[in-house]
Amino acid sequence: MLQLSQVDPFDDTAVDLWWEIYAAAERADRGAHTAVWTRDESRHELRQQTDTVERRAYLALFDGEVVASARLALPLRDNLRTASLGVHVAPQRRRRGTGTAVLSAIEAAARDAGRSILKSSASWPYAAGDDGAGIPGREFARRHGYTLALGDVQSRLRLPIDADLLDGLEAEAAARSAAYRLRSWIGSAPSDVVHGWAELDAAVETEAPVGDLDIEPSAVDVAEIRANEALLAQQNRRSYGTVALDAEGRVVAHTQLVVSGDDGNAYQWGTLVRSEARGHRLGMSVKIANLRMLQEYASDVRSVYTYNAGVNRHMLDINRRLGFAPSERMGEFQKKL
Repeated sequence: MLQLSQVDPFDDTAVDLWWEIYAAAERADRGAHTAVWTRDESRHELRQQTDTVERRAYLALFDGEVVASARLALPLRDNLRTASLGVHVAPQRRRRGTGTAVLSAIEAAARDAGRSILKSSASWPYAAGDDGAGIPGREFARRHGYTLALGDVQSRLRLPIDADLLDGLEAEAAARSAAYRLRSWIGSAPSDVVHGWAELDAAVETEAPVGDLDIEPSAVDVAEIRANEALLAQQNRRSYGTVALDAEGRVVAHTQLVVSGDDGNAYQWGTLVRSEARGHRLGMSVKIANLRMLQEYASDVRSVYTYNAGVNRHMLDINRRLGFAPSERMGEFQKKL
């Protein structure tokens, strides 16, 4: 009989088992060298004490054997109708109904927490197309009532970038952005710009294309920014940030790269330009400045990964000009109970 138990985030043995199933399932689906969250990155996120989200991890056992792991995230401040979940079945235990049983239990936990909108994701090769038809993870979602709400493109930039390419793009952008100045840093956002940074960080999810996803705007919260910066330090990650400031010193654009100290890759997090400041090549400007800083202070990083909505042609074009190449697709799925 299948048994589902919640993982104590301070039980290293249980967390290790949970992570090992997750990593094995991801690599079985996406390739042996696919980038996944590391063991310690996952462990510290589970242990984070926060007022904005409750994170749960689960192990599924059958006759004493661990056969699957799952996760559930419950927002506590915004989007209180939603829950994000994931189910990972050990590769050798698939096609026996394990995933369906675990998903049913996780959905019940979300329902008991008062949630009526469930979200999850699945990845597939870029060549498989927008819909991912026939891909196991995508078909599993479809069979269980999850609709494809937004299709994303994962892109990869191999470093180092040719200096002449950056110089040319920077000169082109500078001709349109002379009225703004850039500011960059490594680590925590400086106190005099952190509120503006928090404003853009909160707006990323709703300002960027969201497709059919049901998402409410997030509150601006400097304390949450500081809490997440502390988490990054615990995870052995390092943040690289750049903002564009207008003549009054207001933050009008931002971008962030996060380097994993364990897997050696950099990951593009949010990039956003305020609507009233668009048309001045600020998106390109802040990304170039951040990439230059990354190459100067983290010269061992060899790849940058990013995700963009497939319909976000503007940002995809910026990334293409910088040298990013499509590497995978990800579907964001939604189910309303």
